Amino acid sequence: MKFKLISCLILCVIVGLAFSVSMEAFGADDTHHGHGVDGAKLPIWSIIPFVGILLSIAIFPLVFDSHFLVHHGGKMSLVWASVFAIPYLIAFRGAAFYDILHIYLLDYIPFILLLWGLFTVAGGILVRGTLRGTPILNTLLLLIGTVIASWVGTTGASMLLIRPLIRANAYRKNKVHLIVFFIFLVSNIGGSLTPIGDPPLFLGFLRGVPFFWTTTALLPHMLLISVILLILFFIFDTLMFKREGGVVPDDGTNEPVRVEGLFNLVFLFGIIAAVLMSGTFKWGEVNILGVHVYWQNIAREALIILMGLLSLKYTPFSGELRQSNEFSWEPIEEVAKVFAGIFMTIIPALAILKAGEEGALAGLIGAMQQ
Repeated sequence: MKFKLISCLILCVIVGLAFSVSMEAFGADDTHHGHGVDGAKLPIWSIIPFVGILLSIAIFPLVFDSHFLVHHGGKMSLVWASVFAIPYLIAFRGAAFYDILHIYLLDYIPFILLLWGLFTVAGGILVRGTLRGTPILNTLLLLIGTVIASWVGTTGASMLLIRPLIRANAYRKNKVHLIVFFIFLVSNIGGSLTPIGDPPLFLGFLRGVPFFWTTTALLPHMLLISVILLILFFIFDTLMFKREGGVVPDDGTNEPVRVEGLFNLVFLFGIIAAVLMSGTFKWGEVNILGVHVYWQNIAREALIILMGLLSLKYTPFSGELRQSNEFSWEPIEEVAKVFAGIFMTIIPALAILKAGEEGALAGLIGAMQQ
């Protein structure tokens, strides 16, 4: 309760500063109107909050508690965001407000809404049936997940297949490698072919990278590393399986494998169509306190929300299907809180990189260009 009060006070300070500087910036003839802070003016130490939040995400769960991000991710994110945002707003005022509004309107909100939509729709699809975790079956599940991840998102593919994989291997003694390879293949590499697959690729799409550019550019590399990892997994899993006795227990059940909630694929295709539409059409823009937001992007976010709500209508949150899928909002809430801080603190890093040889990383950028 005490931290919630402190959090509210910090947010009030940030919002108050942002409101005051926005009124000053947009109510007067300001040279920064519609423009952010010049990255050439930012010192290299301004990226400390960004580095700090990334190190916190990587280290704190190992040092303190494996569930640290679940219980304290939002607090950690708020602290680092505040360490950056408050002095940034005080120092650069209107230009800083523009930077913050710009990254949240054009990057963070579309990013989170896409994840929410894919997570919600995939959560309405359930794989049932008797699966027994042999090396062949496990490799097949990883292969399927790797193939579909670019089209349902790594979040959707992971949510769809992680529980069948765990259930199928419940009797196995050595299971850690299953999750490790699943993370490599399904949760990361598999999503490298489209902006739908991996959130960083979606951010590139928002910046004008063609939807299928990653498909043509990364397909050979994705296939090579996926094949190598699948072969390594099959060999390792086979060795572990034989070490455990190489016998699959028979509990007498033999329920046919089936997929329920397949009509959610309609909503999934709706999300894909919405993303493609936003990269195809140009319907003009609206000015929100100096930030130009395209109407087709607003339509995209609205369609993604609609697809998610329709999925919830036909496969309700409290329904048997989502309950069997152990669906909850906790994962997406955790991601939203943590990335709110990441997007805030990454502002100076992006500005310095944009400044090129005039910024604090001039030496590094110059060396790379040579």
